[in-house]
Amino acid sequence: MLKLIKPFAVAVALGVMLAGGAHAAREATPTAFDPVAHQRVVEVSEQLRCLVCQNQSIADSNAELAVDLRNQVIEQVKAGKTNKEIVDYMVERYGDFVLYKPPFKASTYILWLGPIALFLIGLIAFYVNLRRRKQTVAQAVRPLTPEEKALADKMLSGGKE
Repeated sequence: MLKLIKPFAVAVALGVMLAGGAHAAREATPTAFDPVAHQRVVEVSEQLRCLVCQNQSIADSNAELAVDLRNQVIEQVKAGKTNKEIVDYMVERYGDFVLYKPPFKASTYILWLGPIALFLIGLIAFYVNLRRRKQTVAQAVRPLTPEEKALADKMLSGGKE
């Protein structure tokens, strides 16, 4: 039994090592230049949205595209470009959607005003629904007739009168 388990365990361990090595090869290489340049790479990477994940910056994402974008940022920092030049290059290539804080202009109005509009529409719908229910209840509730009141009193007392 031990002879069967040992090769299986070795195969599993080898598979885990190979899979871990393949994953590590896709990661962006650490910046091997001065700390100021590394800080610039981090600052620019945090301003740019991962186009695959869409809820993470390229600094936080491990998607292949995010790794490629981080590598592009590293190369541009090494080439001596300013942060603004790097961000402008990314916007030119991928559009305003790549920015976490897109500018307020005609093509991005929906990004800025959409949540406010949806909230207001929801608030108005809630108010209209509440008024409709209030009117429905008011129309449905009517006072009891004398016969209905007598029947209710009789039923509540259990007919012991």
